[in-house]
Amino acid sequence: MLKQTLSQKLLQKLSPQQIQLMKLLQVPTMELEQRIKEEIEENPALEEGKEESSEDEYEDDYEEPAEANEEFDINDYLDDDLPQYKTSVTNSGKDQDEKAVPISGGKSFHDILENQLMLRRLTDSEKLIAENLIGNIDDDGYLRREIEAIVDDLAFTANLETTEEAVEDVLFIIQDFEPAGVGARDLRECLLLQLERRHHGDISVYTAKKILEKSFEEFTKKHYEKIKAKFEIDDENLKDAIAEIVRLNPKPGNSLKESTNSKNIQQIIPDFILTDDEGELSLSLNGRNAPQLKVSRTYENMLRSHSEGAKSTKSDKEAVQFVRQKLDSAKWFIDAIQQRQQTLLFTMKAILEYQKAYFLTGDDTNLRPMILKDIADIVEMDISTISRVANSKYISTPYGIMSLKYFFSESLTTSSGEEVSTREVKKILSDAVDAELKKKPLTDQKLTDLLKEKGYNIARRTVAKYREQLDIPVARLRKEL
Repeated sequence: MLKQTLSQKLLQKLSPQQIQLMKLLQVPTMELEQRIKEEIEENPALEEGKEESSEDEYEDDYEEPAEANEEFDINDYLDDDLPQYKTSVTNSGKDQDEKAVPISGGKSFHDILENQLMLRRLTDSEKLIAENLIGNIDDDGYLRREIEAIVDDLAFTANLETTEEAVEDVLFIIQDFEPAGVGARDLRECLLLQLERRHHGDISVYTAKKILEKSFEEFTKKHYEKIKAKFEIDDENLKDAIAEIVRLNPKPGNSLKESTNSKNIQQIIPDFILTDDEGELSLSLNGRNAPQLKVSRTYENMLRSHSEGAKSTKSDKEAVQFVRQKLDSAKWFIDAIQQRQQTLLFTMKAILEYQKAYFLTGDDTNLRPMILKDIADIVEMDISTISRVANSKYISTPYGIMSLKYFFSESLTTSSGEEVSTREVKKILSDAVDAELKKKPLTDQKLTDLLKEKGYNIARRTVAKYREQLDIPVARLRKEL
């Protein structure tokens, strides 16, 4: 049975202004600039530029006429005594050097392959097959799609009946294109295609080809003793052959990316600037965090005109309501930008003070264990707010541009009871691997023993996890002759 009842509840809900601030807080500088442009396009009451002087623009003794619309207080929107910085935000700084970056045009990787295709004499069907193959080659230069699937594609999309042998014949033509190795179906084939163009009288090239053809799996696993026994060669010959293979490009498509601009380069703009002046750290926000914003005087004048005696017709009321909404939205947005800047700077100062030893030296071993809650307690904000600040934000330091997430790490307890950052342990692991003998690289167990000697009681599986996070392969794959 359905019933209707009335009830009162107390709920905590975020206001639209708070939601807007939270969204602005988590975006980096590059996205913020785009977000501001979108807001300016959507809200005509928000303008970009310096605030104009309002001196003598309006009379200071202005009073609202009695016949004005009494539904709202015009002074809430037109406060002539309100300082201009309250309704504007500026971010001019020494780094505010805005220059247009020219976008260079160029041909894509696939365009270059198609241009080479035009230089070959092919039948109409072969050309159709070749265009389909080129379209299936990825940005690394590999043909990942099966030949059988390509035959089916040609039958269904181009109404071309062909065979796998005919497609492979055309593929061999494409594999003769530049760069060497393009059109390969796996890494082994890619490397062999490149070796085919090397000097055939070189014994090192010949040995390298035989290793790839007959012992590719042993080569990838660095089972060098098996390779030497199989081909009856010594260490010197094997080293020369491996040197030939190492010179090859495992991703031939990448060799053309820089010149062809096939992909946009992701540019990182730091949100904070940190300078070190003889031990004195100075922190500032990047001047590009936001352009200068102001509330439109035109829209304020529209409200002023209405308050001075506009007729209260239905259309007038709708127009005033629209103007009020846009002015409110513009002021809320400017206020959100200001709060964003204050929150970012306040939080970063807390991180700077917490990790001061690191920022003064740049030594990873000086990084203290720090989690989001540590900073949240200092600045008396919610952990989610600190997470939004740390997300996709960067700081320019004397030691390079770093992500804020870099300074957060878990803690470990040493044998002496001291808490240290996991970043310190990773630095020790990285240094140990760099200094190891490549003929006998350190295993995870030996790395674990090394850390225990230094007072870090860590399990072997934890060492393996840290090694993987550092992108360091296992000992067997680090072995060199």
